Amino acid sequence: MISTNRLHSRRDVLLASMGGALALVVAPRLGLAADSLAAAEISKVVQGRKLNEGKVHLDMPSIAENGQVVPLNFTVESPMTDADYVKAVHFFAEGNPVPTVATYYFTPMSPSASAQIRIRLAKTQKVTAVAEMSSGELYTTSKEVKVTIGGCGG
Repeated sequence: MISTNRLHSRRDVLLASMGGALALVVAPRLGLAADSLAAAEISKVVQGRKLNEGKVHLDMPSIAENGQVVPLNFTVESPMTDADYVKAVHFFAEGNPVPTVATYYFTPMSPSASAQIRIRLAKTQKVTAVAEMSSGELYTTSKEVKVTIGGCGG
């Protein structure tokens, strides 16, 4: 006769080993795919158009002591008129499990294309901003932020 304690411990061992095997398969893919996920998300916005430097200004710390609350301030140079305004600004963090951090939408009635937010960063990584203008032009900039304590469960 087999004792229930022994069955229970066999079951625990089996479940633990299955969970460990799953973690070995999934976890490396999440870490390795983050950079390519960010590139894929950026390419969805860009859609083959040329990315120009300039007009977008990011104000972020070079070193973030806590990745849970990293301040991100941005401004996009634009007159914000009916003929020339910022339609949207997209933010991507290539080291996060979900690389799209935020998107802001603007209209010609917006006084300026700027905002202040707090974002989470999982680890040291590059944060990229892509601004879409009403003319269809795209402007980008990025900043490397060193994170001492990760903010996305990392």
